[in-house]
Amino acid sequence: METIKNHGLLKLLGVAFFTQAMTALIGGSIALELFESDTITIETMETIANNTLPLYMSILLQMITAVVIIVLGVALYLTTKHINKTWAIIAMCFYVLEAAMLTVSQIFVFALSETSQLFLTGGDTNLISLGSILLSCKGFSGKMAMIPFGLGAMVFYYLLMKSEILPKWLALWGIITVSFVLVAVPLMTFGIAIPFVLLLPYVPFEFFSGIYILIKYNKKAILKT
Repeated sequence: METIKNHGLLKLLGVAFFTQAMTALIGGSIALELFESDTITIETMETIANNTLPLYMSILLQMITAVVIIVLGVALYLTTKHINKTWAIIAMCFYVLEAAMLTVSQIFVFALSETSQLFLTGGDTNLISLGSILLSCKGFSGKMAMIPFGLGAMVFYYLLMKSEILPKWLALWGIITVSFVLVAVPLMTFGIAIPFVLLLPYVPFEFFSGIYILIKYNKKAILKT
């Protein structure tokens, strides 16, 4: 079996895995309290308007996440195309689509922030309805982004397993747990109650995979010198 010899590329893959997971987690956590409810009220608008700094920080981190997703998709493509170039290209396109949908969701977040500030200064209650629409659009685009992500991830994790970049047990961890994300999160968009605990097993996967790749191929590089 042909294997990847470019340790620099594999280090980039490890860094991209870890960075994407970190920026997404921190960016989402910063604004989590602002979007605990699926409805917009006067109190919600006031809270958002009075917390623009953390909200802008969250938007910035999520935009960085979108860029890193594309970098990760390219790195995954370059490291797995020797197994099946066609499927690697398809999976990379899914990652680009995910990044685009994440970016769109953050545009809605920014628009909601601006609408909330207008409401705070003018008191126009019609802006509450607009805020509700923007929140719904933000949730829809962000959650539906899990469809291209899940499809692309399952293909890439399989190719990583076949190329022996990830051990079989680790790749299967990713394939199985991301399938729950692929199905559950879009269903939540349509109001179907899904236990959040089903999504938790995937959370540490990207962190662990990034660290695993960095340690494994850093050791190999050291041994060769």
